[in-house]
Amino acid sequence: MAEPKTRDLFIGGEWTRAETSDRDTIRNPATGEILATVAIASENDVGRALRTAQEAFPAWSRQVATDRADYLYRLIELIKRDTEKLARIITSENGKPLKEARIEVNFAIQLIRFAAENVRRLEGNIIPGSRPGEKILIDKIPHGVVAGISAWNFPLALTARKLGPALAAGNTFVIKPHELTPLATLALAELTVEADFPKGIFNVVTGGGATVGNALVTNPITKLITMTGSTPAGRKIMAAASEGLKEVRLELGGKAPFIVMEDADLDAAVDAAVAARFMNCGQVCTANERTYVHTAVYDKFLERLRTRIKALRTGDPLDEKTDMGPKISAAEMEKVDGMVQNAVKQGAKLEAGGKRLTGGAYDKGNFYAPTLLTEVTAEMDIAQNEVFGPVLSLIRVRDFDDALTQANRSRYGLSAYLFTQSLKNIMRMTRELNFGEVYVNREGGEAAQGFHHGYGDSGIGGEDGQYGLEAYVTTKTIYLNA
Repeated sequence: MAEPKTRDLFIGGEWTRAETSDRDTIRNPATGEILATVAIASENDVGRALRTAQEAFPAWSRQVATDRADYLYRLIELIKRDTEKLARIITSENGKPLKEARIEVNFAIQLIRFAAENVRRLEGNIIPGSRPGEKILIDKIPHGVVAGISAWNFPLALTARKLGPALAAGNTFVIKPHELTPLATLALAELTVEADFPKGIFNVVTGGGATVGNALVTNPITKLITMTGSTPAGRKIMAAASEGLKEVRLELGGKAPFIVMEDADLDAAVDAAVAARFMNCGQVCTANERTYVHTAVYDKFLERLRTRIKALRTGDPLDEKTDMGPKISAAEMEKVDGMVQNAVKQGAKLEAGGKRLTGGAYDKGNFYAPTLLTEVTAEMDIAQNEVFGPVLSLIRVRDFDDALTQANRSRYGLSAYLFTQSLKNIMRMTRELNFGEVYVNREGGEAAQGFHHGYGDSGIGGEDGQYGLEAYVTTKTIYLNA
């Protein structure tokens, strides 16, 4: 076993010790191996990072937009070069299969590239004035210091999703990666040094949300907060930010419905349902949480689905043949198991899985069997609460009206899926399915040029694409007279 690394804070382009000696221990969820010990920032450390970002802001924001983009392009090339290294870091700290980690690295590249390519499209406007010769200018300007708080399920991509547009738009940036998975973000910080980023424009403070996250949110230097995480955490951040009337963008939980109608391509739908549920061990906010299947094709769908799920290989995420790795932690695994057992008590039928995997290498990690539940009803807890684990709940529906009604019976509104060949149903979906993004006849996976956002308990604001980039600037109105 390799000696665990010791990682410090990244402030002002340099590695710096935290004020206290307290450290988080980062473990591999597949093996239990200690990967590193990471500094825990104090409130003073967070303040130091924010002041450093504030001092770097004037020079960075005055740079020509394409010059800022050039730094991001240099970073992209370094990420490409280190794709395998970064993928292995992600797999080691998060547990997702290596083949999925490589996809995450590529998505991080696409997110940063979009921001760099479109920085010149942050356009203002000129409006005729109300006085002779007057022009009204609507200018787009950066907020200042942006604070990012990210989740553990996509440790590199979530940082890239915020870093790219924040810096491209002329802001400086301080991020708190999740305390369970900070290593990919710290590796990215190393690459920003190699890319010769100006000191202070990108800073990383590590530690828990109650201390480090709260300090980022409440410090008056912070002008915009962009957070990806759980709905309860998002509520706390919004409440804390309200004291300073700060702009907040929150990408939170989901409970995606996956609707399969009688005219669907069943093989394609089964493949997509499995991919959308079991990727990253189900730890995806856009995951297929509720699978609604038309009664006319329910039995055929179930037969094929049962076969596909039982064929999934769960094990060492570094093995190229592995389809699913471990849960991020023992606590998360126990939470999922509790939800499954409660569903069975409420009347669901366990078709596959429903237990922790044990024996041999399984005993060292947090492995939970790919699970299939049938006879699930809308009233069951598992149909209402986000599972965030490898559990597929199958629900029979009478028709499209029934599917829409049940799908919309949720406090979440992030992602949804629809498999049908009916244009009429697709058109109805655009009006009546209350989710921010819908995948029609395909598996999940948002695009860098799209807009990733939800309704209700899934958050406010959004990320990606031109709409997401626009969030990282604010407006200034100028009444211009000679």
